[in-house]
Amino acid sequence: MDIYVGNLSYDATEDDLKKVFEEFGEIEAVKIITDRYSGRSKGFGFVTMSNEEEARAAIDALNGKEMMGREIKVNEARPRM
Repeated sequence: MDIYVGNLSYDATEDDLKKVFEEFGEIEAVKIITDRYSGRSKGFGFVTMSNEEEARAAIDALNGKEMMGREIKVNEARPRM
């Protein structure tokens, strides 16, 4: 399941995100979206977890929690249009 993570600190790395989510289960992939030109984080990313039950537990536990001084938004990623 793909999970959207928003309101990330611009200093957060993919490793930081992985550490937070791997408490809940196996992580397949982590991607922080960056600006194509500056390389700077856009403040959101995606985490892919293989087990849907673990992914739902992570969403429930982490939505609204503080990470690196910011209250992160965590929910199921919507498919691209």
